[in-house]
Amino acid sequence: MATDIKDAVRTVDAAAVMGLLPDRPRLLALGEPTHGEDALLLLRNELFRQFVEQEGYRTIAIESDCLMGLVVDDYVTSGTGTLDEAVERGFSHAWGSLAANRELVRWMRAHNEGRPASERVRFAGFDGPLEISGAASPRQALTALHGYLSAGVDAELLPCTAETLDRLLGADERWTDPAAMTDPARSVGRSAEAGRLRLLADELVALLDTQTPHLITATGWDGWDRARLYGRTATGLLRYHHGMSDTSPARMARLCASRDMMMAHNLLAVAARGPALVHAHNSHLQREKSTMQMWQGPVEWWSAGALVSAQLGAEYAFVATALGTIRHQGVGTPAPETVEGALYALPDSRCVIDAPRLATALGGTPLGRRVSPWFGYAPFDPAHLENSDGLVFVKDVPQG
Repeated sequence: MATDIKDAVRTVDAAAVMGLLPDRPRLLALGEPTHGEDALLLLRNELFRQFVEQEGYRTIAIESDCLMGLVVDDYVTSGTGTLDEAVERGFSHAWGSLAANRELVRWMRAHNEGRPASERVRFAGFDGPLEISGAASPRQALTALHGYLSAGVDAELLPCTAETLDRLLGADERWTDPAAMTDPARSVGRSAEAGRLRLLADELVALLDTQTPHLITATGWDGWDRARLYGRTATGLLRYHHGMSDTSPARMARLCASRDMMMAHNLLAVAARGPALVHAHNSHLQREKSTMQMWQGPVEWWSAGALVSAQLGAEYAFVATALGTIRHQGVGTPAPETVEGALYALPDSRCVIDAPRLATALGGTPLGRRVSPWFGYAPFDPAHLENSDGLVFVKDVPQG
């Protein structure tokens, strides 16, 4: 068994990852089994630089707020603002505090300096404006979409005025109340105002679609594409808030599915503009259903990766990441009879492995441990190896 594993192991670099794939995918998804570890993010940065320089990739998309990500993209492409501002305002989930994310943004801006637009690298957040504690108000997305259309089409075509939107939205605190995450009665998602906003958002998106030829000519493809982001974020957020008001046993499964659907729609939009590296938790990028143990019990839903893979086929590739130890999160040396234990016995500090070949070599080997996917380490499930294109293994993750 050990010989079979060694034969499937390669040094981690862009060439080794590409060597696992029949062709260059439009979306190359690199998963992580835990959040917030600079060692894993620095490896991501290293691979992204190689994919840019060797394979012609031009975008990195990460698990962060899609609207906040526009701040980073504006900085790295045109120098708008400063590095400090981009890092502080351009990431959700407190990702901006991580040194590796700051280094990514710094490198991207330096890379783009003096280059023509066609050679610049782009940044995208592909998560919705969501946190564990709740969801954002749809105000930013709705008003930005309405403002774009107001400047580009005849006023009589608009389904409402900006003042009507403002009145229906009310105070943002109504939407962002963290208590609504666990108490559906605290959500405004099924109020009369929210219902009216869902209809108006749908009409605004329809107007954007029907006016596409004119708007692309008037504002350029990038302006129209950004307006589409506002549109799908507005409708996605309103759908999510509607789900937060749900009192059925399926509530959390529907919310998780809504979030990953928003992610999938954003990833398909990223794919439309060219090859991109995608980075997020394994559970969002895998091709199988995702599962999570939550306060009311287990939930399952189709991941963003599964949704995107169903549409893109071979244009979507998924490389998971698994770990040996991450001691400051309580993850010690894996038992030798487990998948992680077999990989930990390899001499390599980090490597990339042919996942289907590994699945054959380790058929039936059990998963040795499981820690809460919400906080800390959530190991990659070996049952998913056959549906993964590769597996990056990092033997030890240091703290700091």
